Amino acid sequence: MKRESVLSQLTDPNKIFDFVVIGGGATGLGIALDAATRGYSVALFERSDFTKATSSRSTKLVHGGVRYLAQGDVALVLEALRERGILAKNAPHLVKDQVFLIPCYRWWEGPFYTIGLVLYDFMAGKLRFGRSMCIGPKRALKTIPTLQPKGMSAGILYHDGQFDDSRLAINLTRTAIDAGACVLNYMNVTGLLKEEGQISGVSVRNEENGDTYHIKSRAVINATGVFADEILQMDEPGKRQTVRPSQGVHLVLDASFLNSDHAIMIPSTPDGRVLFAVPWHNKVVVGTTDTLIRDASEEPIAMQAEIDFILETAGRYLTRQPQRCDVLSVFAGLRPLAAPRDEGTKTKEISRSHKLIREQSGLITIIGGKWTTYRKMAQDTVDMAIKQMDVPQQSCVTENYPIHGARPNPDFTDPLYVYGTDADEIRKLTASSIDMQEKLHPAYSYTIGEICWIIRNEMVFTLEDILARRLRILFMDARAAIEMAPKVVRIMATEKKKDLAWETDQLEKFNKVASNYFLD
Repeated sequence: MKRESVLSQLTDPNKIFDFVVIGGGATGLGIALDAATRGYSVALFERSDFTKATSSRSTKLVHGGVRYLAQGDVALVLEALRERGILAKNAPHLVKDQVFLIPCYRWWEGPFYTIGLVLYDFMAGKLRFGRSMCIGPKRALKTIPTLQPKGMSAGILYHDGQFDDSRLAINLTRTAIDAGACVLNYMNVTGLLKEEGQISGVSVRNEENGDTYHIKSRAVINATGVFADEILQMDEPGKRQTVRPSQGVHLVLDASFLNSDHAIMIPSTPDGRVLFAVPWHNKVVVGTTDTLIRDASEEPIAMQAEIDFILETAGRYLTRQPQRCDVLSVFAGLRPLAAPRDEGTKTKEISRSHKLIREQSGLITIIGGKWTTYRKMAQDTVDMAIKQMDVPQQSCVTENYPIHGARPNPDFTDPLYVYGTDADEIRKLTASSIDMQEKLHPAYSYTIGEICWIIRNEMVFTLEDILARRLRILFMDARAAIEMAPKVVRIMATEKKKDLAWETDQLEKFNKVASNYFLD
């Protein structure tokens, strides 16, 4: 992931790419990888950092979607379960089996959820992670001792996947680049090029230095998620809104709130939502909410009502009621749902299936979906595009294509496990000097060597890129991230040969963003 060598693919003004992909989240990166591994030339442009918006703010689950099964969306669940198994096979260093417990407090819940989850296992077939089972309340409380014991009648154990979303994205980026794709962050698409009314490419500005490129392409894919309408407006000003964002909020608590390596899934909260409490990097991610909003933002902010809902609901099922002071980090993300025709439509009534739209100009837009199905979304998008293109039709190969860093049977207790095979390089660099072994924070294992490796190899531009989406510390412990920031920005300035003014500016910008990740 050396930016200069990737940028060199844009220097020939006469080059025509087969694909230009706009958006560096899960979907866009999946499309770039799919197209490149089929042998097509592809360029992907992300206006900020990879997964800056939606794709870094998930519930950290690779799952079939138990609630979608309850809603009767069998096709989506079948697709997601299959993709869950494929992703676990292709990225074993990032996807791991997570056992969930559904606590039951009404007599009928035990048999009801057991039947549903046995069906869930059956639908997964050979790709299932483990077998669901009903257990008694004593065993349930032994499994997760912090669960509320009063009135518990049973517990249901089932298996799904857990992962690190932004780390998977960086590995997808590297895999696509290794396959020949031109994948770049901080490249802002400012306009669409057309010839006789048909899309012929894009204008893109390098946010690092202001350079502008006019990139020719046989197909342009709009994979910008909640920002899809911005690109659609470039194509057809005044076009009706296609995407309606839905906000989901997560709170991060100390691991002691679960005191277990099992997760909790509450399938039906008092207002009909689903609540998860999932172990993640020695913390617990609790969420989520589902609130329709009007305006998309790269840094959405959790509403007070959403925070209160999660704290109150979690407290109903835990012996220890989480308080605002217990929240280590709070983050909000936006889901790109298809805009409902009826303004009163509830988010749970809007399908999570992905949707492909082809405009008269030839622009292809993909919306909806989720991380688990990113590969299938990419396959469907590329399949649609090549049917309209004058290129040889090549078949998708990503179903059996290892993602960069893939390492079988990883040690998930190793702090560097998310790097997969790259962890060996990081350890080597860290061992090269005493300075490289210095820790960045007394409560965490991050070292100067790890930071230097990231700066040299993972296309980081800002302090936030590192602390939010490479290390994930902003999402795990916002105050610790702020404490680490001065040391990290000095390392960045040294590595990138930046001056004190740059350091000060980066620190101010990061602290402003980070202030929304903790509660006063």
